[in-house]
Amino acid sequence: MRWKRTIQLLDVHAEGEIGRVAIGGVPKIPGDTIAAQLRWLNTDPKGDELRRFLCLEPRGAPIGSVNLLLPPKHPDADAAFIILQPDQAHASSGSNSICVTTALLESGIVEMKEPETIVTLETAAGLVKATATCRDGRCEKVKLTMVPAFVHELDVAIDTPDWGRISVDLCYGGIFYALVDVGQIGMKIEKANAAALVQAGMVLKDMINRSISVVHPEIPEISGVAYVMFRDIEADGTVRTCTTMWPGRVDRSPCGTGNSANLATRHARGTAKVGDIFKSKSIIGSEFEVGLQAVTEVAGRPAIIPTIAGRGFTFGLSQVALDPFDPMADGFALTDVWGPSAGDIGAPRR
Repeated sequence: MRWKRTIQLLDVHAEGEIGRVAIGGVPKIPGDTIAAQLRWLNTDPKGDELRRFLCLEPRGAPIGSVNLLLPPKHPDADAAFIILQPDQAHASSGSNSICVTTALLESGIVEMKEPETIVTLETAAGLVKATATCRDGRCEKVKLTMVPAFVHELDVAIDTPDWGRISVDLCYGGIFYALVDVGQIGMKIEKANAAALVQAGMVLKDMINRSISVVHPEIPEISGVAYVMFRDIEADGTVRTCTTMWPGRVDRSPCGTGNSANLATRHARGTAKVGDIFKSKSIIGSEFEVGLQAVTEVAGRPAIIPTIAGRGFTFGLSQVALDPFDPMADGFALTDVWGPSAGDIGAPRR
């Protein structure tokens, strides 16, 4: 077979959220830093081509991410990675950090040491320390020490045609989030509401990004609200979350960067302190442990160091290839399975 390109993928999920890890065949990504490589993937036609090849049909699927495993730039890092999704390349992810750690250890790329292995991951948002509990050759659990999370603005008023005026928290947890108490849109975070929650999230994300600009004060490559995360608190104090992802799906995990951002809001409002640990549940009921490890600053503003703990599981190994004569090399998406916003996926950048 005379394939133009092949990439080897180890299939992993973290508490239900798929994060395939590209462990072989990843092309060289230009850039002196991981943030610069992120920018290249999001602005250069060749970066766009790679993302479409891996994330769109017929080789990709609407569920999950593809993590590009890259040589680290930082001397303290064991590996680096960038997350590819249908809309763009993203800087950071808790569930994908768990998937990458599990892939590195269970594939032998990084030596597994029992009962605990520490893996330092480099992302465009900074270094993430992954502490993996290991036994009998498998990675049982991963605790992440995340990058600093901070509040951009609390209680931002948004006037909407469908739900009237709602209040939104704009926060950073490795990427920027709009955090919305789900009761404001008259719904609950339940499986049956997944499609309706996604549609609401897409509307709100578009409204917010059209009217409000958010840029990381130290990493200009990270800008714009990436996701809208709906949240609720159950009677026992568990945080229920639903992160909505373009073009039309919800995060199956409780969402690591989203919970990091949400924890920053709780600290800012005085409802979380150093040493606190919370349980967070996803729309499918899977769980993360969310901890507040320390307080810090980012460009002079108050910030926190969150921790996220959850499980990753490998479930497959595959190779994705491109036939040089394939007329669908650029990939495609349809609204039947990708959601209403899939119609916005246009021609590739040239």
